[in-house]
Amino acid sequence: MWQIARQPRWIGVLFICLAVAAAFAALGQWQLSRAVEGGETIDRATEVAVPLSTVAEPQTPVTSDAAGQRVTFPATAVEGDYVILGERFNGGVAGYWVVAHVLVGTDVDATTPSLAVALGWAPDREAATSIVQNLDGVDAELTGRYLATEPPNEDDFEEGEQRSVAVGALINQWQQNPDTVYGGYVIVDDAPAGLETIDSPKPSSEITLNWLNIFYSIEWAVFAIFAVFLWFRLVKDEWQRQQEDEEGELN
Repeated sequence: MWQIARQPRWIGVLFICLAVAAAFAALGQWQLSRAVEGGETIDRATEVAVPLSTVAEPQTPVTSDAAGQRVTFPATAVEGDYVILGERFNGGVAGYWVVAHVLVGTDVDATTPSLAVALGWAPDREAATSIVQNLDGVDAELTGRYLATEPPNEDDFEEGEQRSVAVGALINQWQQNPDTVYGGYVIVDDAPAGLETIDSPKPSSEITLNWLNIFYSIEWAVFAIFAVFLWFRLVKDEWQRQQEDEEGELN
């Protein structure tokens, strides 16, 4: 069998199999690197408040760099444009959020971009409604955490209860139709009187691996081993065929 393996024909086949195995190994290495890169987290200075305009623009999705970033911005509330959201937890306790429609700017006009701002938390709907009715509005420099819009699938449409901060849904509820709107929303650091400040922790810095990519890398490693085994199997088959031919001639 060793003599067959040293023949030029099978040496050439070996080189081909090794080249295929090397390609499979490279693909496995690439998948493994993707798994690690996908799990890496970038230590961003999310707790240092920066102007909203430096990390986000109206009519654009919230980027990974902007999500969770504390921002500052001049806010002018749209009078009467408040939405109460149910089933919002604060410190593990279910309650209600008061979300305001604000214009990001001081000298506002029809082109000033809009932003959804979660002002604070109340323990029940009655308290939240009472506070909204007596809320003077927000006209100040606000600071808070900028987050991506939520999907509306958490809303209980049958009961008529809105639970998610879905910017698309809020636009349809605001009394004043916005010209442009930010794709995310902000949870303010300091709630108005009568509301409790909403918990808004720093984004998690835990590293998680992409196990699907790891599984793919293992598959490519198996394919690489199989490519070398295939050469061995072909050589062995050739050796067995020659052995059978020799036995046939003797008989």
